[in-house]
Amino acid sequence: MGGPKALLPIDGETFLARACRLFTRPGIDSVVAVLGAESERVRREAGLPAGASVVVNDGWREGMLTSVWRGLDEAEGREADAILLHPVDNPFVETATIDAVLEALATGSQIAVPSHAGRRGHPAGFARSAWPDLREAPLAGGARAVLASRPGLVVHVPGGPDCLIDLDTPGDLERRAR
Repeated sequence: MGGPKALLPIDGETFLARACRLFTRPGIDSVVAVLGAESERVRREAGLPAGASVVVNDGWREGMLTSVWRGLDEAEGREADAILLHPVDNPFVETATIDAVLEALATGSQIAVPSHAGRRGHPAGFARSAWPDLREAPLAGGARAVLASRPGLVVHVPGGPDCLIDLDTPGDLERRAR
């Protein structure tokens, strides 16, 4: 993408600012952005909304799961009951999708994932009881390894096509902007 995805513009804000704003909603006590590459620049330029917190993952080169672990550290310190994991390269997730994951967690699901057309999407929700599985996941497999190894814990909630959007290339972004 030519730079940090977190700083890409969308409708007058950055991908990261948009994600933080979307997750600032009832049922979510705090929004924490885990930053890796170019963390100081991202923190300075992202335009994060008031109330969004930032933690830095110095081990980001080892893989995305290290950012999950850093986020878990923060969630444990805040005595959270659950977390929602959402990659910054999906700035189009709808609040209805977020709410469906929150509702599944609130009603006792250990892991809740939105699905559309037979595919899993984002955000994924993990109750505190599932955090040890995230901590023990292999770096190469990440959180997906937990979903694959613990299918009995996973509740799929209805999600729209918004939960599947993943913008990895300038072409992806250009097609979506049309």
